[in-house]
Amino acid sequence: MKTLEKGWLEDYLAFRKDLLKDLTAKTKSKSSHPEHSLYRILQPTGLMYGHGLQLEGNIDENLSEKDRMKILLAESLISSSLLYHDKPISTPDEFSKVIVKTLENIGNFYNNIFPELATPSKTLFGRKKTPLELAEKILEKRIDKTADFKGNFWSHFFHNSLLFLDVFIFGQWIHTNADKIVSDFFRYERDELRFSVVKVIAASAHANKKVEFEEKRLLELFIQSTDLSSDKRKEAIAIFEKGIDISEINLPSENSWILKKFFLEISILTMWADRRVEKQEEDFLKRFSEYLGFNDEDLENSLIAIEGFVLEHWEQLEYLQNKQDYQLVSEHFINRVSRIAEKNKSRLQREIQDNEELGELLKKSRSAELNQAEQEKMRELLIKMLHTVPTFVIVSLPQKFLTLPILLKILPKNVFGETEV
Repeated sequence: MKTLEKGWLEDYLAFRKDLLKDLTAKTKSKSSHPEHSLYRILQPTGLMYGHGLQLEGNIDENLSEKDRMKILLAESLISSSLLYHDKPISTPDEFSKVIVKTLENIGNFYNNIFPELATPSKTLFGRKKTPLELAEKILEKRIDKTADFKGNFWSHFFHNSLLFLDVFIFGQWIHTNADKIVSDFFRYERDELRFSVVKVIAASAHANKKVEFEEKRLLELFIQSTDLSSDKRKEAIAIFEKGIDISEINLPSENSWILKKFFLEISILTMWADRRVEKQEEDFLKRFSEYLGFNDEDLENSLIAIEGFVLEHWEQLEYLQNKQDYQLVSEHFINRVSRIAEKNKSRLQREIQDNEELGELLKKSRSAELNQAEQEKMRELLIKMLHTVPTFVIVSLPQKFLTLPILLKILPKNVFGETEV
């Protein structure tokens, strides 16, 4: 798929057709809240963190970072629309109509809420553009407004993670009638949410009572990306210089679960900017998590999600490439997941007993060494088994990082009963 060529969005839709249909089917099961499902889709890709690192399926790995972000933004907006679609989709024709309506919504959303991206609905010769043509052009403009993809993980994160707010606001906007009053409200919400992010960064950077060089640089990068007015920029700089208490952040009173997760994970990653989290910062995260209405388990899950994402993409995150850091992050992640596995030991034991294929592999491992294919199969089955734990229904696990030896280290002792591995 070559996104720089005209027609890339049509190619994407054809490529993703089966996956998107599967997504609509899963939403009808009502097994989880749509926001949990959306988080499960967005978090592993890196979009929430300003990166386009993971695309599901066989997509060209040689795509530029901006091209990958373009595809991810399209996928995220369409996924959001499908997850919140409240009527059953049972035929190919119904599915096509939903996709066309979604594309129309994408064009209308950006033309109304992002006037700086406004795109004419007609060509120079007066022909009306199709919803697909209009959406493709607007998505290209939106990604062109993000940062040049040069530098480290952190500059990407704070420059481009605002794309997540696009997806969040779009999910709200598609359920409204796009008159002027509604459009004005959502433009106001967009600006307020972006400024709330500035406040979260400032509060997090001051958590240890000293602002590191890396954190100062991050705020500069973020302010550049938010299109703040000159007065708002001055206010943002003042807030960052003085610091701000959690209670002054004034997050929206009816903010959603996924929006709160976004703010919490922004806070966590701000503290990671200097590659260490001190005791005062840990205390701040606990207080901020409580302020957002989360409990200790919610905070722990966000830490697992971020550590898992970083470990999965270590080679691509050049700024983090340090052996000592890698070992430290690995240890923290393994310990966190191990604690969850231990709490769910009975569930895991039942899954092992009910899985005949896994049982056969475990039985064979007692008397002989498994070959490479068998080891890989066991690894896949153990990861699938972990996904039955409620935490990992929402929080994605790093597939490449979880080798068989690491999985056996994570799982509780004696979880295999009398079987030895």
